[in-house]
Amino acid sequence: MIKRIKGSLFAKVFILTVAVLLCVSFLVYGVLAWYMPQTYSNNLNAALDEQTSDFIYELEHIRMQDSGGLFDQFLQNTTISMVELYTADGVLVETPSNQNSFNDGITGEALGGASYESAPIISNSYYFSFADDNNQYILTVYGEASQIAELRQSFVSVLPILFCVILLVSLATAWVYSRIITNPVLKISRISKEMSDMRLEWQLEERRSDELGVLENSLNTLSRKLSATLEELQSANLQLQKDIEHQKALERAQQDFFSSASHELKTPITIIKGQLEGMLLGIGAYKDHEKYLARSLEVAATLETMVQEILTISRLETNVDFKMEHFDCAPMIHGYLREIDDLVATKELQIHLAIQSPAFINVNKLLIEKVFSNLISNAVKYSPHGASVDIILQNTNGRFLFSVENTGTHIPEDDIPKLFDAFYRMEQSRSRRTGGSGLGLYMVQRILQQHNSYCEACNTENGVKFFFTI
Repeated sequence: MIKRIKGSLFAKVFILTVAVLLCVSFLVYGVLAWYMPQTYSNNLNAALDEQTSDFIYELEHIRMQDSGGLFDQFLQNTTISMVELYTADGVLVETPSNQNSFNDGITGEALGGASYESAPIISNSYYFSFADDNNQYILTVYGEASQIAELRQSFVSVLPILFCVILLVSLATAWVYSRIITNPVLKISRISKEMSDMRLEWQLEERRSDELGVLENSLNTLSRKLSATLEELQSANLQLQKDIEHQKALERAQQDFFSSASHELKTPITIIKGQLEGMLLGIGAYKDHEKYLARSLEVAATLETMVQEILTISRLETNVDFKMEHFDCAPMIHGYLREIDDLVATKELQIHLAIQSPAFINVNKLLIEKVFSNLISNAVKYSPHGASVDIILQNTNGRFLFSVENTGTHIPEDDIPKLFDAFYRMEQSRSRRTGGSGLGLYMVQRILQQHNSYCEACNTENGVKFFFTI
């Protein structure tokens, strides 16, 4: 595309410029070839008229028979070719002369050896009268103008050389002019091609102050704005893709969650239904209603806990009632520890506290209480008899670090990344016999994510540690 523009535009400007220069040059030559001889002829005619006027003035003050010397002196002038004297009636009169054979001799000399027809002649006629004669005469003077012919011949002879010079100068000038004129256009054309291909990594040098300079400045501004807009669009498109992928991941997670929830809810419902049917029909051991009614109640309590946790997670997904409060969380931790004193005493656990007070945080109070209670209760439930539990809450760079570590047990490294998955249980410590639903840590993680935090777990030298900052 650029080559085609260069070929056509440069050639057109070049040819047009050459044609204009040649036309102007030959027009100037023609004017000079016509005007200079014409001007020179006018100058010669004026000089001849001046000389003849002086000669006539002298003739009018002398008799005709005494004017021969004046005529001889006048004809000796190199610019005078010949004179003719006529009466008022147009009759040719022999001019007076003190030299013999005047007319025969003077004609050849005056013409300089050239024939009258070939030599350029200028002539003027004048009326006068001699001093002793009242008759009027006509004096016709012929002036030599061979210089005019020489000047015209010079113009003709110099034409071939002048044509070559004019042609070479026109070609060189047209080439330079075409380059100067077409280069900015070709540059702008190249830039427009790059812009059409969405390549904006260029910058025009704004050296000009004319309209092309304004155009270059406008193209630079347009390029910067287009580049910024494209970057914004790309960034927005990338963010949109991330949002779409995140939304799809959330939808898959929700589908997986509700699929798992349906499966998990089905199990306790099936147990309760089987126990009630056995008791109603009086089958085998189910005749002991007191025993199996108590078991059914336990399963119903587990089912109730699971439903409550599912509802909590559902509210988290929809941000329902997610109100932030600024309060001291240290009393909340102490209060929950008092609630599980019996379990701690039964397992003879050693509780070590390092809780900074006050510990004001800006969170949803009901949700963060579930985080503390789940992590502490897990540490207590899954600690072996006589183990110790370390609970720490301290300020770190303006945020509070909470950690709970229970000793005497470890989690397989392969299972640690799965701990926060919905309904995930380890067979050794997370079976339904301990009352776990598999949703506690999943709910902890979802609550902390709503507070721009993240819970982590790791094995330590003495046990298992869960921790987060908020």
